[in-house]
Amino acid sequence: MLITSLVLAAMIQSPTAMVDTTRVAFTKCLSAHMKKSLEDKVTSAEFEMSIKSACGAERDAFHKAVVAANRAGGDSAADATDNADMQVEDYHANFTDKFKDYSESGTMPG
Repeated sequence: MLITSLVLAAMIQSPTAMVDTTRVAFTKCLSAHMKKSLEDKVTSAEFEMSIKSACGAERDAFHKAVVAANRAGGDSAADATDNADMQVEDYHANFTDKFKDYSESGTMPG
């Protein structure tokens, strides 16, 4: 019984590890969305609107993981949700800025 419990505990990711895993998936998806938008030559305004609905599953998984990690750290539900919302918004703003830079310079991400 003890061995089973230890194996199960080892298999469960910590909240921080889950944030890292979901962050990678979310940013990889946003990067792919940005690259496709650059290839399709969408305007900055169109990209800014589209990024908020892009990568929904990855965004939701990341958001949920951030909330769980913050709750595990003792934050209230409201504070944990606000923090997760802010992180998602920061990624959207970051990729929007990158899109504008690439679009204005006529270059593509590496």
